[in-house]
Amino acid sequence: MIIEVWSQDIANIVRILNNLMISFCQLLSLMIIFFGVVRALIIYVGDGLFRGKAITAFQESRLSMSYSFSLGLSFLIGASILKTTASSQWEDFAQLTAIITVRTVLNLLLERAIKQGKTSIEKEAAPPI
Repeated sequence: MIIEVWSQDIANIVRILNNLMISFCQLLSLMIIFFGVVRALIIYVGDGLFRGKAITAFQESRLSMSYSFSLGLSFLIGASILKTTASSQWEDFAQLTAIITVRTVLNLLLERAIKQGKTSIEKEAAPPI
């Protein structure tokens, strides 16, 4: 009898902690993306409008924003995994698979764009020979 009560209490604690972690991951993702957008805007406005480097400013701000989107997506994937751990239905696992696939593809595309952006910025910054 006592073991059943303890197991129910532990199960409730695990559910509460799981929900807290899901909310925390989603909040972190939101904050990271928000601050990434603000930082990219500051880079673009500061370099593009005040220093006259519009093309370089655009690429640097886009690169900065890509980093934050990539990290934000990673936290959202973690939150999706945590959501599914509490469920035992196959539909939830299928949904998780689809969500993770889409977010992973987006993350890979962002990483490719980051690499291309880095190389183009490095080429522009290199002194002509």
